[in-house]
Amino acid sequence: MNFIEGIAKKFKEFKPTSWAIDNRTAVYVITILISLYGLNKFTTLPKEQFPDIVVPTISITTVYFGNSPKDIENLVTRPIEKQLKGISGAKVNKIQSTSQQDYSLIVVEFDTDVKPEIAKIKVKDAVDKAQTDLPTDLTSLPNVQEFSISDQPIMFVNISGDFDGIKLKQYADKLQDRFEELKEVNRAEIIGAPEREIQINIDPAKLAAAKLTFRDIESAVNLENKDISGGLVEVGTMKRNIKIKGQFTTAYDMQHIQIKNVNGAAIYLQDVAQIIDSVKETESYARLDGENVITVNIVKRAGENLINTADGINKIVAEMQQSEELPKNLKVVITGDQSKGTKTSFNELVNTIIIGFILVLLILMFFMGVTNAFFVALSVPLSVFVSFMFLPLGELIAGGAITLNFIVLFALLFGLGIIVDDAIVVIENTHRIYNNGKVKIVRSAKEAAGEVFIPVLAGTVTTLAPFFPLLLWKGIIGKFMIYLPIMLILTLAASLVVAFFINPVFAVSFMKPEGREFESPKNAIFKKWWFWGSAILGVLFNMAGWHGFGNFLIFMMGLIVLERYVLRNIIHFFQERALPGLMNRYEALLKYILVKKRPVYLLIGLFVLFPISLILLILRDNPKPFFPSGDPKFVYVYLKMPIGTKSQTTDSVLRILEGRVYKILGNEQPGKEGSIVESVISNVAVGANNPRDNNRSTQTHLGRIQVSFVEFEKRHGKSSAVIQEEIRKQMKGIPGGSIEVRQEDAGPPTEPPVNIEVSGDNFDALAKTAIQLQNHLDTNRIAGMQNLEMDVDLNNPEITVNIDRQRALAEGVSTAQIGMELRTAVFGKEVSKLKDDEDEYKIQLRLNAKSRNDINELMNMRIIFRDFTSGAIKQIPLNSVATLEYTNTAGGVKRKNLKRTIQIQSAVTDPSLTPEINKALAKKIEEFKAKTPIPADITIKQTGEGEQQAETSAFLGTALISALLIIFLILVLQFNSLSKPFIVLTEIFFSIIGVFLGYALTGKSMATIMVGVGIIGLAGIVIKNGILLIEFTDELRGRGYKTREAAIEAGKIRIIPVLLTALATIMGMLPLAVGFNIDFVSMFTHLDPKIFIGGDSVVFWGPLAWTIIYGLIFSFFLTLIMVPSMYLISERLRRPMERFYGTKYVALFGFTGPLFFIFVGIMFGIRKIQGKKVWMGEQKTILVKN
Repeated sequence: MNFIEGIAKKFKEFKPTSWAIDNRTAVYVITILISLYGLNKFTTLPKEQFPDIVVPTISITTVYFGNSPKDIENLVTRPIEKQLKGISGAKVNKIQSTSQQDYSLIVVEFDTDVKPEIAKIKVKDAVDKAQTDLPTDLTSLPNVQEFSISDQPIMFVNISGDFDGIKLKQYADKLQDRFEELKEVNRAEIIGAPEREIQINIDPAKLAAAKLTFRDIESAVNLENKDISGGLVEVGTMKRNIKIKGQFTTAYDMQHIQIKNVNGAAIYLQDVAQIIDSVKETESYARLDGENVITVNIVKRAGENLINTADGINKIVAEMQQSEELPKNLKVVITGDQSKGTKTSFNELVNTIIIGFILVLLILMFFMGVTNAFFVALSVPLSVFVSFMFLPLGELIAGGAITLNFIVLFALLFGLGIIVDDAIVVIENTHRIYNNGKVKIVRSAKEAAGEVFIPVLAGTVTTLAPFFPLLLWKGIIGKFMIYLPIMLILTLAASLVVAFFINPVFAVSFMKPEGREFESPKNAIFKKWWFWGSAILGVLFNMAGWHGFGNFLIFMMGLIVLERYVLRNIIHFFQERALPGLMNRYEALLKYILVKKRPVYLLIGLFVLFPISLILLILRDNPKPFFPSGDPKFVYVYLKMPIGTKSQTTDSVLRILEGRVYKILGNEQPGKEGSIVESVISNVAVGANNPRDNNRSTQTHLGRIQVSFVEFEKRHGKSSAVIQEEIRKQMKGIPGGSIEVRQEDAGPPTEPPVNIEVSGDNFDALAKTAIQLQNHLDTNRIAGMQNLEMDVDLNNPEITVNIDRQRALAEGVSTAQIGMELRTAVFGKEVSKLKDDEDEYKIQLRLNAKSRNDINELMNMRIIFRDFTSGAIKQIPLNSVATLEYTNTAGGVKRKNLKRTIQIQSAVTDPSLTPEINKALAKKIEEFKAKTPIPADITIKQTGEGEQQAETSAFLGTALISALLIIFLILVLQFNSLSKPFIVLTEIFFSIIGVFLGYALTGKSMATIMVGVGIIGLAGIVIKNGILLIEFTDELRGRGYKTREAAIEAGKIRIIPVLLTALATIMGMLPLAVGFNIDFVSMFTHLDPKIFIGGDSVVFWGPLAWTIIYGLIFSFFLTLIMVPSMYLISERLRRPMERFYGTKYVALFGFTGPLFFIFVGIMFGIRKIQGKKVWMGEQKTILVKN
C-alpha cells in the first residue's frame, strides 16, 4: 500500500501553484486586495481620446522689427541655426525655420528618447552661444519654449449678447481667469475680442507747422505718465511715504500735455493730434453659426483628464451664470467639446469589452460547463487588475504617464481572448485529470499546472515576443502606438500569474463533478434563499428609484433560470454528442491525412496557395490608407490668402465660404432638431492655422471654418462624409486664395499626404525650379489631389522705399532716422500705457488713418530733425531723399536642416489614395527632371506622409523579422531542437495567407499601420497552439507512442484547448470588428439597450481586429492538420538529411523557407543516382486499416 501511495505522489507539479493551493485563504485575500486596487486605478486614471504625445520639440521665436524675410534669415535665423547644428549629447532629428517680415521661428525636433527638459536646456545653451552673432537692437530676445503637438483646443466657449464689444471682452476676461485656475487647463485663449487702445493720431501738417517730431511727443507723454515715490517723511511719530501721482486715468488727461518746440513755444498735444479711447484695429474674428461671438479656446495640459477638464469648464460656466456673475441675457454656448466624443468612444470600447467578455464566457460554458467557465472568465478582469500594479514600469518604458485612452483600452480588448488562453489550458487540463472526481481535486490542480507550465510559459513568452520590438518604434507614430505593446505585455504577463496562482485555487474550491447524474433538479433553484432574496432586492431597488441595480439583479436571476431550463440541455447536447463527434471526425481525418506522401502534398499545396492569395489581394486592390479613417467628426476648411492680407479682407472672403457651407448644409443647419451638424465655427488670424503648421503666431491672412457633427449614434444613419465631399467641391473660385478641406486626424498628426521638398542655397534658382515643377504638376494633374500649393508666398506685394544715400547724408539725415519715422507714422509706436485697476492698455502714437493710408501723403511727410552742425531744426520731405517702387518679394524664407526649402503640398480627396498618388507623382517628377535643366545644388525629394508610411512599413517589417528570431530562439530553448521551431514558425506563414485571403474576399480597407501591427500580434497568438500540440506529441512519444500515433492522439486530446483559445480570441475581437454596441447602463437603467452597429471605434480598430480574425480562422484549421503533418515529415526527414549532409544542424536550412525542399530534392536525386533508397522511417503499421 505504501508503495502505491509513493508512486501516486510522484507526479509532475509546479511548486508555486502547489504553494498557492495549499495557502488558499492568503491567495483569496491577495486577490480581493488586487481587485480593489485595480478598480480604483481604472476609475481614477485620466481619460482621453488619444494619448498625449510628448515628442521633444523646442521652438525659438525672435522679433526684430523693420526687417525683410531675407534680412531676418541672415541676421537672426542663420546664426542661431549654426549653433543648433553643434548640439551634442542629444540627437537632433530635424531643424526647421521660417523667416518672415519682422519675425523668426526655428523649430528643433529631437529624437523621442530625449527628455523635453534636456532638449530645452540644450537649445537654450545653443541660443546663448549665438547671442554674440545676433544684432544688439533686437525688438525681443530669442524666446525658447517647448512646442507641444497636442497643444490644440479641446473645446470652445462662445459668448454673445446685446452688449458692446468692450463689455463682452470683460466677461470673456472673467471666464478666462476662472478657467485658468483649473489645474487641468494649460491656457484659455480669447479670440475675436476687441482690444482697448488709447490712440494718439497725429495730423502731419499740424505737426510740421508746430515743428515737433514723433520723438518729442513720445518723450512728453512718457514723462507725464508716471507715479514717482519721493521717499519717507517724518510726520509726528510716524513716517509717511511721499508719492507723486501723475499717471493718466483717462484719455482726456492727455489733451493738455504741453510740448515745447525748438523755439521754446508751448504746444498742446490736442493741437497736433486727436486723442481717442478706442479699440485696436481688429486682428481676429470669431463667429458661431453665422453670428459674431467672442470665443475662449480651452487648451488642456498634457496628461490631464480630458473628461474632467470639460466637466470643470461646464461647472464654472454654470456657477457664474447661477451667481449672476454673468448676466442672464449673456449667451454662453460651448461647442467643439472633444470630451463628448471621448466619453462616447470610451463607453463604446468599455461596452465592447463587456460584450466580448460575455461571448468568451458563452463559448467557455459549452466546452467547460458553467462553473469552470466563470472562473476561467474571471482571469480577464483579474489579469487587468494585476497589470495595473505594474503601470509604473509601463510609464518608465513609455517615458510619460499612462492614461486610459483608446490605445490602452484597445490593448485590453486585444488581450481579451488571449488572456483566457493560459487559464483555459490550465483549467481544461485540471478538468481532464480530475475526470469527474476520480482523482482528488487538489492533486488534479497541482498535476495539471505542472504538466502544462513549460508549454504555457513558452506560449505566453512567444505571444509577447512580437510586441517587444514594437517598444523600439521611433518617431511620432511610435510614441502614439507604444501604449499598445506596453499594455499587452503587462496584461499577458499578468495572465500567466493569474493562470498559475489564482485559477488553480478557484478550481480546488469550486470544481465539482459534472454531468446529468451530478446535477440537482431544475426547479431546485426556486428553493434557494439567495435566489428569492436577490429577486426581492431587485424589486426594492426599483421601488427606491435605483433602477440600474434593481434591473441588474432581476436580469441575473432570469439568466440563472434560463441556464437551468434552456442552456443546460444545449450544453449537454454539445458535450455529449457534438463535441465527441467533432473529436472523432478530427481523429479520422488525421488518420487519413497522415499516410504516405499526403502530408507532403498538403504542404506543397499551402506554399502554392500563398502566391495565389497574394495575387488575389493585388487584383482586389483594397483601399490602403496610412491610418484608418471614417466619417468625419469635424470638417475643416482652411483659407490661406496672400501674406499681408488684412484680417478684414480675409474675413470678408471667409464669409463667402461660410455662405456656401450653410447652403450645402440645407436642412442640416446647426441647432435644428434632427440635424447631424452641432455647430459651425469660423476664425480669422487667431486659431485659424493648420495644425500641421508650426507657426502659431497671429497671421491675418489665415481663416478657418470648423463644421462639428453630433456623435455617431445620433446621426441615425446619415453620413457626414457626404457633406465633407460636397463642401470640398464648392470651395473653389477664390482668386489669390488657397483652400484646403480636410477632416480631423484619425491618429497622430502626420505630415501632408503629398509633400515635395525642393531645396538648395540660391533662393532665386530654388524659387524658379519650384515654380516650374508646380506648373508641370498642375499641367499633368493627378486625380485625387486637391490643390498643389507652395508653403512660401513668392509674390508678396511690397512697396520699396529706395533711399538716395548721398543726398540724405548731404541733408544730414540717416537711413535709420528715415526708417523709424516712417515706421512710427504707419505701424505706430507704443509710447506708454494707461492703467485701469489691474489692466494696462497701450498708448499708440502714429499718423491719423487718412494720412497713414495715403502713399502720396506719406512720401510728402517731412522728416524733422536738428542739424548738429548748425543747431538749426530742419524739415526734409521724404520724397526729396527717397523714391518709391512697387515690387513683389518672398513672403518668407523656409529652411530645413540648414538648407533653404520650398515645399509643394496638397491634401487628398481620399486618404486611402495617398500611396497611389505618391507613386504617380514620383513618375511625374522624374519626367520633370528629365526634360528640365536643374541647377546642381537643387534637390527634389518626396517627403510627407508617403515618407512616413515607407519608414513605418520598413520598421514593421524589421519588427516582424526580429519577432520571428526571438520566437525561434525561445522555441529552440524549449524543444532543444532545430526542426520543431520551424514547424511552429510556419503557422505564422499560414496566418498571413488567411489575412490575404480574408481581405481579398471582403475588399475591406487595409490601413497600413493597423494591418502591420495586426500581423505582428498574430505571429505571437497563432504559434501558442502549435507549441501545445508539439509539446504533447513529444510527451506521448516519451511514453512509448510511435510518431504517427502520438501525433494523432495529441491532436485528439488538444483539440479542445486549441479550439477554445482560437474561438475565445475571435469572439473577443468580433464585437469591435463589426462595431456591435450595447449601452449596458442604459439597458439596465432605462430598459433601452441602444443597440447600433458602427461607430468611431470600429473605424479606427476594425482593420486590426479583422486582420487577427482572418489570420486566426485560417491558421486554426491548418494548425490542427498541418502541425501533425509537418511533425511527421520532420521526423521522417531528420535522420536521412543528417546522414546525407553530415550534420545535425541541417534543420537550419529551414531559414530558407520553401527553398528548404530544394535541399530535400538534392538528397533524393543524388540517392537515386547512387541507386540507394532513402529510408523515411515508414512503419508497416501505417498501412494497416483502422
